[in-house]
Amino acid sequence: MIPTRWSLARRLLLAAGVLVLVVLPLAGGGLAYTFRETVTASFDERLDSMMRVLLAAVERDPLGGGLNVSPTLGDTRFDRVFSGWYWQVSDGEAFTRISRSLWDQRLPLQEAAAGVVRRDIRGPRGEPLRLIERRIRLAGHPRPLRVGLAVSRQELDAEVARFEWLLWLSLLALGILLLGGLAVQIRWGLAPLRRLHADLRAVETGRAERLGTRLPAELAELAGAMNEVLARDRRLIERGRAAAGNLAHALKTPISVLRTLADRHPEPQRQRVRDELARLDEAVRHHLARASAAGGASLAGPVPVAEVLAPVVDGLTRLAERRGIALDAELAPSLRLRVDAQDLQEMVGNLLENALHWARERVTLRVVVADGEACLDVEDDGPGMTPEQREAALARGARLDERRSGSGLGLAIVEDLMALYDGRLSLEAAPLGGLAARIRLPLGGAA
Repeated sequence: MIPTRWSLARRLLLAAGVLVLVVLPLAGGGLAYTFRETVTASFDERLDSMMRVLLAAVERDPLGGGLNVSPTLGDTRFDRVFSGWYWQVSDGEAFTRISRSLWDQRLPLQEAAAGVVRRDIRGPRGEPLRLIERRIRLAGHPRPLRVGLAVSRQELDAEVARFEWLLWLSLLALGILLLGGLAVQIRWGLAPLRRLHADLRAVETGRAERLGTRLPAELAELAGAMNEVLARDRRLIERGRAAAGNLAHALKTPISVLRTLADRHPEPQRQRVRDELARLDEAVRHHLARASAAGGASLAGPVPVAEVLAPVVDGLTRLAERRGIALDAELAPSLRLRVDAQDLQEMVGNLLENALHWARERVTLRVVVADGEACLDVEDDGPGMTPEQREAALARGARLDERRSGSGLGLAIVEDLMALYDGRLSLEAAPLGGLAARIRLPLGGAA
């Protein structure tokens, strides 16, 4: 059974190999059989000619009435003992004449056979012979004569074996050449598919925006259709991000007005209205950020992490200095990730802002590569959180700082972004004494 994940090239090459392995042996067997039959027929014609000479040498003695056979047939091999060339003339009873080469042996003639008989037999020494025998009648002789002529098959078999060896060697070379030619043909024929696959990978990793269309007609239409889909997706993404931005601006003013109006209410109602407005504001930010992240994650290209995070680090460093907190940043200068720049800034900015809220004297940001992943660690020397608090914070998706007002995506949004980019967020105890928020992103880019 062929594995379902085999490539097209391997499937085509396997099919061609099976075809070659089936057709070439059949063709070789047919050629070998035809050659063997042709050579054997030609050999039999030579035996027929020699048989006619032998028949002409059989004569009746006009004086004694007996039968005589000429002592020679024009070939000395009939006179050499056990040479492989033999003849025999017999009437089955009193008269039998044999060639000197037979010495004291006899040919196994079939006395009852009629007509001309050709068959293979074993000679006096076990050698393979080709025998032709014929029954004739001579005038004046009361019994029919059985005439046999046998010649060694060694030359015939050697010629057939030599031809078969050359034939199979040629077919083997032909099969190798055919498979090599088919492999080259398959590789050349599938080259446009490999180019299309490379273009798809380039679009997926953000190195290109569309597929190349310099392809055969069948694939060019497919690439054009996929480019149209990509262009339509980009338009939808841009439209969604624009709509999210417009919605954010549209809701900002009404929320600010409602907050101002809330100050006019008595204290118990004022706090309740503020809480509801904060919840509304958080919900708007949550869904707008998710729409923004979903739009940017699909087609984002690799971005330099140090360059993208530099504005965030600079801005928060000045904020930290005003609060008397030291913000230390270690950014890998050559690290590039396939993450939307705005998403990366919001993720790290949110965690840094939370760390600055709780830190006493020091906050660290460390971006390095370890174990095949990009590690973004934010640590502070604040009061930290107990294991139960860290687990609860991740479970409910609240802001890291729930008791203070502040901007940021919150854990729910950060976790949404981690899912989009196939990353993960964890909260641990920091070596500085506070909380350590650790982001892990794969180097290969988004999922």
